[in-house]
Amino acid sequence: MTDEPTIRRVALIRHADYHQQIDTPSALQPFPLTRRGERQAREGAEEVLALCQAHGWQPASTVHASSLLRAWQTAQVMNEVMGDRTEREFSLMAHDALWERSLGSAANLTTAQIAEAVRHDPRVDFLPADWKSNSHFRLPLPGAESLMQAGQRVAGFIASLPAPTSPPPSGASLTLVVGHGAALRHAAHLLGVLDFDQIAGLSMHHARPVVIEETPSGAWRHVAGEWKVRQRHEPAQD
Repeated sequence: MTDEPTIRRVALIRHADYHQQIDTPSALQPFPLTRRGERQAREGAEEVLALCQAHGWQPASTVHASSLLRAWQTAQVMNEVMGDRTEREFSLMAHDALWERSLGSAANLTTAQIAEAVRHDPRVDFLPADWKSNSHFRLPLPGAESLMQAGQRVAGFIASLPAPTSPPPSGASLTLVVGHGAALRHAAHLLGVLDFDQIAGLSMHHARPVVIEETPSGAWRHVAGEWKVRQRHEPAQD
């Protein structure tokens, strides 16, 4: 690929596999990576470096991650691998702005507990059957967000990343952003990379990069890495 001047180039990376509670929306769960997740993070780092070699990019020295443990830990493992392979130092910055969609006061309750709580709330008519995957639905609870609101938060963070000041060579820097699948997909839509109808049909592979870039015209585009095509039976996950 012939590299042309760009404002920003970002690798969107979903956290690796972690110890998720059963039948509980991921949201703000505080648990660490599984051994499988640690392996996925190492493999993800290797894929980032392979993409960089193929396209003439260089990973930026600061990696940005959600402050939720599973994303932070994924970034930490990736930093260690990239540091070993390149003999460079990589720093990690954690950000609350990269969290998955918050369920507010229902955080870390099971789906059954959430449904029961809403059923007993006289201010709420009903809980839609598709509430977990509906992009615009927000639980009627304090602190809750819709998926689109979470995507807006993450898109705002990506759009606020500074342009590379002295990447080697010019325009070839790749900034890693490690977060959560649903919020990242909705952010990609809001940045113009995905059509709205694509959000539900796609997911993200654990710890594998999807690279987007902003051209001088301000348009974002997908340039490398693969989205995961969601199977019909596959539940929505972060």
